[in-house]
Amino acid sequence: MRDSALHSPGHRFKPLRSLASALVLCLALAAAPVSAQSVLRDAETEALLHDMAQPLIQQTGLDPHNVDVVLVNDSEINAFVAGGQAVYVNSGLINAADSALEVQGVVAHELGHVVGGHAIDTRGMKQASNISILSLLLAGAAAAAGGGEAAMGIFMAGQQAAMGSYLSYTRGEEEAADAAGARFLSGAGLSGRGSVEFFHKLLKMENQFGITRTDEDAFWSTHPLTDDRIQFLQDVYEKDPAWNKPVDPVLEERFKRVKAKLYGYLATPADTMRAFPEYMTGVPARYARAYAWHKEGFLDKAMGETDALLKDAPDDPYFLELKGQILLEAGKPADAIDPLRRATQLTNNQPLIATTFGHALLAEDEGDPKHPHMAEAERVLKAALSRDRENPFAWYVLGMVYAQQGDTPHAELASAEQQELNGNVGGALRNAEAAALGLKQGTPDWLRAQDIAMEARSAMAKGKKRK
Repeated sequence: MRDSALHSPGHRFKPLRSLASALVLCLALAAAPVSAQSVLRDAETEALLHDMAQPLIQQTGLDPHNVDVVLVNDSEINAFVAGGQAVYVNSGLINAADSALEVQGVVAHELGHVVGGHAIDTRGMKQASNISILSLLLAGAAAAAGGGEAAMGIFMAGQQAAMGSYLSYTRGEEEAADAAGARFLSGAGLSGRGSVEFFHKLLKMENQFGITRTDEDAFWSTHPLTDDRIQFLQDVYEKDPAWNKPVDPVLEERFKRVKAKLYGYLATPADTMRAFPEYMTGVPARYARAYAWHKEGFLDKAMGETDALLKDAPDDPYFLELKGQILLEAGKPADAIDPLRRATQLTNNQPLIATTFGHALLAEDEGDPKHPHMAEAERVLKAALSRDRENPFAWYVLGMVYAQQGDTPHAELASAEQQELNGNVGGALRNAEAAALGLKQGTPDWLRAQDIAMEARSAMAKGKKRK
């Protein structure tokens, strides 16, 4: 599992539409810029999100190959879409959901925004982009309580007008997304129970915050009320043949283990041990504790949890990946190679797992002038990047492999790719220009170096113009 900055060509965006509007975002302290967040890359989680979303995407009429569901490292309970055809789901939403069906209800709603073109509709967004959603929520509550002056005091100068220009058109779009999401769930044969349950959960959270709303409140009249949305959705879903359809037990088990895995990776070890005490011996608990023990530096205990998982499922590629990752990060690359090689084989060279495998091969050869593993590392990493070019860490490791082999031009080209994906325009330009000097003119790699340099110069020129 790895964090990736949101600066790759496929991930340059601003949030333009959020699940349940201000209700979900009321849990955030402020509307933090998404560009400061990061994508969480994990092979098992991405496979689960793909399998959860595919039946819904097939109902939208969109090309399934062009629609992504991306996990964002953010504890806020939220999901949103942006320019393009991607649904972004926060890790906080995964943690708050009790079932895969709840998350599928959220994804269906967000796909409704994609199909409706709401993700690229920027009316009022430019003026409102710096507004704290929490301040909007609190100001609305203060106004409802009769504290007009207090409500105005919450806004910075000009924010109230910006709020009006942004929120004036959102109600219809939220309702349209609800209706579209209901159609997608129905077409996929998925029960709407998860969607209704999740909205009930949000309503409970809203009540815990002590925020009340009425139909007469001018602020809230621009947004569908949560109880209204629940009633609308429940009326629609209860009439659907899939309402009483049983959940997919395999998918739900996969969701439970991924949810625990994310919790173990993101939460403090102390919180993980409280949530998953040692007397719990199921897969999710062991998964979470393996990460907790690893973060605390208890290698033996982390290995104990991982080996217990592998005892019952010796060919589970994600358990093998976990074992290899822990050993690699504990400074034992030689021991990490076999489980990572096996995990890579079992997943048909899944790019993220293969990258970790390549990293282990590189680390094992450190200090060895013969570099016995470099040829295999280069082959594995090239195969990984042929399937996922937007993985900056893979480019970094491949660059190190080239450097070990004395191939400086290709090392510089790999570094240019990495820097471009990480949003370091200056670094991308420097490395691309250096690579071009050492590569044979007219070759595909030389042309790629020229492209990166040209894109970097263009980005730098645009940046100067904005100033």
